[in-house]
Parts: sequence; structure tokens; C-alpha cells
Amino acid sequence: MHFTNEQQFLDYLLEEIEKDRIVLPSLPEVALKVRDAVDKGDANASQLANMISEDAALTARLLQVANSPLYRARTEISNLQMAVMRLGYNTVRTLMMGLAMKQVFQPDSALLGNYFHDVWQASVDVAAISRAMATLSSHLDTEQALLAGLIHQIGKLPILSLADKSNGIAKDQQTLDHLLESLHPNIGEIIMEKWNFPTSLSRVVREYKLWDRQPESDEADYVDVVQVAYLEHLTGQGKEPPAEPSQIAAFPRLGLAPDIEVVEIKGIDETRQLFS
Repeated sequence: MHFTNEQQFLDYLLEEIEKDRIVLPSLPEVALKVRDAVDKGDANASQLANMISEDAALTARLLQVANSPLYRARTEISNLQMAVMRLGYNTVRTLMMGLAMKQVFQPDSALLGNYFHDVWQASVDVAAISRAMATLSSHLDTEQALLAGLIHQIGKLPILSLADKSNGIAKDQQTLDHLLESLHPNIGEIIMEKWNFPTSLSRVVREYKLWDRQPESDEADYVDVVQVAYLEHLTGQGKEPPAEPSQIAAFPRLGLAPDIEVVEIKGIDETRQLFS
């Protein structure tokens, strides 16, 4: 199939999604069960631990996180119930969603494997910086900021899936890169709706590249956090920022100077290591 412009590609992709010919990414059932149980408030630590134990990979990774320097465990946590009680229900809920994200970034073909890997690594980097920055604002939750960073480019996955089915697009790096960058916020918003994510996070995938955004509140939100983290990520990669930092309102809303060295904030490397 041949597309003459990005709108035609987007229209076709939306039609494929609507007809279930392009399957949107799905989070592991265990992560969703834990999220729903915590949101409803009808599960105790033992019950949450039993839910988590249904997924061996997530179990191992949650215990690894609970024992990491990032959470400064004084004694080794050897079982899930201890981890749930030490971390707290809300933190476990958000961490489970974040840890489950890596399972979503699995390519269907070797042809696009590098793209999936690069998107995931960029997401981890932005997430690590986002979590660190959230520690500077008392009204922002650090784990929500982490999750916001992990999902900010989730919309790229269905685009990659369609490109894999399209003659030539997967092999045309310039065209594919353009489609990924221009269209992923639209698709990401659809995924957020499917996953039933809160508005505060859905807004991230939709608005993190809107450099002139002017939200109703003067209080910093997760879009601000991810915007700054994304710019810091690009700088760390030696890439030119898409906007002049001094003109981006996210910096003053977060109480940061545009030339701040965010990488100096503690915890970034530890977070990268846990999710890479």
C-alpha cells in the first residue's frame, strides 16, 4: 500500500485500529488487576501479593525494585507481602504498571526491533529524569511521574506495527521517522483511553510536545515534568532541542531555570538501571 501524506497514513491507521486489524498494545492482566484492586480499596497486602505472584516476571522485578537503592530498604525484602507493605499500596500499583510497560515494547518482527528498543530506552531515560524532577515538587507523585515518562511515546507502537505491514515504509527510515514523530501523540491518546489511564497521564501523551501550551492552572503538572525531561534527554543525546528552553513555561512552573543540569538530581541512574 502507498500513502501520499501523513494524514492519509493516520486515517488508514485509525481505520485499521477500529476494525481490529491493528491490535493496540495491552498491559499484562496482573498489572491491571492490581491497579483496579488498589483503586477500589478492597484488597489487603496479602491479597495484592497473591495477585502479583501470578506473573513470575513482574514478581521478580517488583522485588528487585523494592530492594534497590532507589527505595533504600534497610533490610532485604524477601517476599511480596513485605514488598507491598514496605512500598505502600499506591506505589505498588504505579510500579506494577510501570514494570509491565517493558512487556508492551516487544516487536512483532526483527525488522523493527531496533525501533522498539530505541523507543523503550528513550522512554526509560525520560521516565528516570521525570521521577527525579518530581521529587522537587511536593504536589507531584514520583511514581506517577515515572509512569508518565514511560508512556509518553506509547503511540509509536501501533505506527510501527502498521509500517511493518506496509510495503516500503519500514525500510524507508526518513519517512518512518517523520510519521512516528508527527502522529504518535494522536495514537497515544487512543491507547490511554483503552487502558483507562487518568486524565493527568493521558494529557502527557497528547501535549508533551506542545511547547507553547498554557494550562489553566499555574501549578506544575506531569506534562511539564515530561517536557523538561524530554528536552534533557535530547540534550544528553547531543541533539538540538525542538524549542528554546527559555521560552517554555514548564521550567518556571516547576521552579527551574532553563539551564538547569537535571542530571545532577539523585536517583536518575538508579531508575535507569531498574527499567532498562
